[in-house]
Amino acid sequence: MPKTRYPILAADRVRWVGDCVVFVVAETAAQAHDAAELVDVDYEPLPAVTSTAEATQPGAPLVWDNAPNNVGFGELIGDKAAVDAAFAKAHHITKHRFVINRVTAVCMEPRGAIGLYNPTDGRYTIYNGTQQPHNFRAALATNVLKVPESSVHVITGDVGGAFGMKTPVTNEVPLVLLASKRLAGRPVKWLATRTESFLSDLQARDNVIKAELALDKDGHFLALRVKSVAAIGAYLQVSMPAFVFNCGTLAGTYRTPAIYVDVSAVYTYTNPVRPYRGNGRPESAYVIERMVNLAAAELGIDPVELRRRNYIAPSQMPFKTGLTFTYDSGEFEKNMDLALKLADVKGFETRRKDARKRGKLLGLGLSNTIERAAAPSIEAGEIRFDRSGTATIFSGAASQGQGHETVFKQLVCDRLGLHPDDVRYVHGDTDKVVHGEGTNGSRSSAMAGSALFLASNRIIEKATKIAAHNLKVSPEDVTFREGVFSSTKTNQTLTIKEVARDAFVMARLPKDMEPGLFSTSVHRADLANFPNGCHICEIEIDIETGAAAVTRYSVIDDVGTVLNPLLLKGQIHGGVAQGVGQILMENIHFDDSGQLVTASFMDYAMPHAHDLCYINVDANPVPTKTNPLGVKGAGEAGCVGAMPATANALVNALAEFGVTHVEMPATPERLWKLIHKSA
Repeated sequence: MPKTRYPILAADRVRWVGDCVVFVVAETAAQAHDAAELVDVDYEPLPAVTSTAEATQPGAPLVWDNAPNNVGFGELIGDKAAVDAAFAKAHHITKHRFVINRVTAVCMEPRGAIGLYNPTDGRYTIYNGTQQPHNFRAALATNVLKVPESSVHVITGDVGGAFGMKTPVTNEVPLVLLASKRLAGRPVKWLATRTESFLSDLQARDNVIKAELALDKDGHFLALRVKSVAAIGAYLQVSMPAFVFNCGTLAGTYRTPAIYVDVSAVYTYTNPVRPYRGNGRPESAYVIERMVNLAAAELGIDPVELRRRNYIAPSQMPFKTGLTFTYDSGEFEKNMDLALKLADVKGFETRRKDARKRGKLLGLGLSNTIERAAAPSIEAGEIRFDRSGTATIFSGAASQGQGHETVFKQLVCDRLGLHPDDVRYVHGDTDKVVHGEGTNGSRSSAMAGSALFLASNRIIEKATKIAAHNLKVSPEDVTFREGVFSSTKTNQTLTIKEVARDAFVMARLPKDMEPGLFSTSVHRADLANFPNGCHICEIEIDIETGAAAVTRYSVIDDVGTVLNPLLLKGQIHGGVAQGVGQILMENIHFDDSGQLVTASFMDYAMPHAHDLCYINVDANPVPTKTNPLGVKGAGEAGCVGAMPATANALVNALAEFGVTHVEMPATPERLWKLIHKSA
C-alpha cells in the first residue's frame, strides 16, 4: 500500500477541483469573499481520470506517482479454492456487472467550524459538527497539531445530518485554529456554502462490481464470487474503501457455503470518498439481492420462492456465513412473510392492471437484507446526581438527529423511576464526557444505551445500600420499584431523589462509603449484532415520460428490542429516502477534465417529500444477546434495504420490455429510452 499524504493546503499539485489551496481570514464574510476574488492561482492543467472503471486502464493519468495503475491497495477475502470448486460443479451460473454510482451526503447543515486558541494556557478549542468528538480530538491533537490531547477541547452540538461524512478531521478545522493562534486568540469561523460543500465534501459509494452466483439444479446457492473496483478519490481516508469492511453483507440472509471477494481500491482525480449511511452495506445488499432476482428470472423461479429455498433458519443460529460474519439471531423467512402481508402483495396484480389503464407500468421489488451493526468496541456512559436529587446523564454518543436526548433519558428514567424533567442530557463535549467512540455504524442504542443501562444498575446498587442504612434494614431486605425503595420490615419508603440527597450527607451514609451518587460505566461489545428485515417497494413508471414514482413501501424490520417506536420509524424513513434517492435520481458527475458538473441543486437531484409515499413500518423484534438491552442497530437499516428493493421494483415494472437491469440513477430519460428502445 503506497503511503500518500493529505495536505491541509495543497502546495505544488491539486488532485481534485475542490482541493484546498488558500485560506483567507477577514473581519466579515463579505470581506473574505472579496479578498478571495483577488487571489490569483497559477494552475497548469494536467490530464485527469475521474472514472473508477477507467482508473486502472493503461495510460490513465496517475493521481500519485508512487501508486502504479492508481491502485491504493487490494484486499482478498474468503475461500477462493472452495468457491472455484463450487463453480466447477454448478448447474447454473448467473453473472452481472453493476455500477454503483457516486453520491454525496448533502447534509441539512453544511460543514462548519469555529476555532479558538487560548494564548494563556496554549489550549485549542474547536466547535465542529463531528460524529466522534473524542476520536476527532485524538486525531486532531496527535496527527495534525502535534500536541497532547489535553490541549484540545472539542465541542459539538446536535448536528444537522452527518451520515459518516462528518467523522474525520477536515481541512477547515486546523486552519481556523491556526488562524486564531496567528490572531492572538481571536475566534475564527468558517462555514461552507452549498456549492463549497459539493466541491469539497467527502463523497460516497462509487464501485464497479462483477458478481457471479453459482446454483445447483434445485436453485440452491453454492457459491458467490465478487470482484469490486472501489473508489478512493484523490486522498485515502480512514476506514476506506467502505466495501472492504462491510462486504460480509454480500452473504445476505442465505446459506451460501462459499464466498470470495477481490477488492481493488483506486485513486481518481475526484473528491475523496468516505463511509456514507450504510458504509458498504447498501452496496453489498444491492449486489446480492439483485443477483437473486437475476438468477430467479434466468431459472424461471419466483424470486420469493428462490429466497425460501436458501434462507437461513432460526434453528441454525448462530450461523457462520460463507464470508466474514456470524449471525446470532434472526427470523428471515418470517420477515418476508410478514412483509408480503403488510404490502398486500396478493392485490398487486389488480393494482398493476389499474396502473396500465392509466398509462403506467407498475413494478414490485423485494429485498431481504441483513447488516452488521455496533462492531466490537467500547462506549462510556455516566450518571451524576446532584444535591437536589436531579440527575445529569453523559453519553459518548453524538446526535445527528437520531433523538438521543429522548431515548437515553427515556431509558434512564424508566430504569431509575425519574421524571424526564429531573434529568439533563449532555453529549458532544470532550471536557465533560469521560470517553466516547461516537456515533457511527448503527451503534448508539446498543453501545451508549447499554453503557447507561449498566451505569443505572450501579446507581441502584449504591442507592440500595444508602436506603437500607436509613431504613435500618439490610440491603437484601430492600426492594426498588418505579423510583421507590421499600422494605417489608418497615412501613417507611424513600424515593431515589431522597436517597440522592442523603448521599451527600455524611451522617446518612454507611460507614466507609464515599459521598455522592455517581456512576460511570463502559460497555464493551465483543460481538457485533445483525439487524435485518424485508422491504417491499412498488413503483409506477409513466410510459410517455419515463418518470418513476414510489406508490407503496412496506418494511418489516428486526432491530431487536425497540426502545422508541416513533424514533425507530423516523430512522427507517430517512434511510429509505436516501436509498430510493440514489436509485432514482442522486448522482455526482465529473466531466473528463475533472470539473464537477453537479455542484448545485440545479444539477444534483434530491428526493422531496412528493417523491415518496407513506412508508409502512412494522417490527418483528428478535432480541440479541450481544448486549444487555437486546437491541440491534437501526440507523442504517432503511438505506440498506431500500436500494435493492427499489431497483428490483424498477426491473419488475419494465420486464415486459425485456429489461433485466436498470443502472442507477434511473432518471426519466434513462427509463424512457429503455421503454422506447424495446418498443
